[in-house]
Amino acid sequence: MDFSDISARMRKQRDEQAEAPATVDYEESYRVRARMVGVLLRDARMTAQRSVEECASLLHVEPELVEMWEYGDGTPSLPQLEILAYYLGVPVSHFWSATTLQSEQVERTNAQSEYLALRDRMIGVLLRQAREDAGMSLETLSERSGLPVEEIAHYELGEQPLPLNVLTVLANGVNKNISYFLESTSHIGEWLALREAANRLAELPDDLRRFVTNPLNRGYIEIAMMFSQMPTDRLRKIGESFLDITM
Repeated sequence: MDFSDISARMRKQRDEQAEAPATVDYEESYRVRARMVGVLLRDARMTAQRSVEECASLLHVEPELVEMWEYGDGTPSLPQLEILAYYLGVPVSHFWSATTLQSEQVERTNAQSEYLALRDRMIGVLLRQAREDAGMSLETLSERSGLPVEEIAHYELGEQPLPLNVLTVLANGVNKNISYFLESTSHIGEWLALREAANRLAELPDDLRRFVTNPLNRGYIEIAMMFSQMPTDRLRKIGESFLDITM
């Protein structure tokens, strides 16, 4: 019996309890709950790549008892589950949740595959847009990169992943920096941008980095940002005003 079947039976029992509480089969309810705990325990153990023997040794019980728990022929106590949760790296609430870690892992894998396919298409679109903005044909870009026209066309359609070393050459061919192709809209893009910003901050001289990261200097930084956005003639007038004050 898989986890979805057990969950369905639990929902059915809850409905039956609501309609006719006097006819509840409590023994069956306990058995179903024990099986659910067993499935979730095995799921956590397998995900953590731990053996039955390791879990049994941790709790000072026989491996056969852990196997019984996983088959739903018995149930560990809450303190035992707390220790297992810590050992297997899951929240203790996992053992009364409605989803398995392995199913969530499959969902994450599917999401990653979808993301990769989408990003390949987006990079292809950006490459084609940059080429067309430069008034360049596929043949010209082929000459600049040494790549066959058909291969570049496949990349522009997002039909195959574009290796970074190839993308670098194509980016140079259409007069773009590699950062032009970076993701910037999703959570992954935001995280990458923050990492890049942190790296640039780390490259600053020590005294400048200390100044930038000091919250007390935020006002000075905001003034500098405001000056950086001002027209040149306005900045010149402000500079002249400073000279008038100091002279």
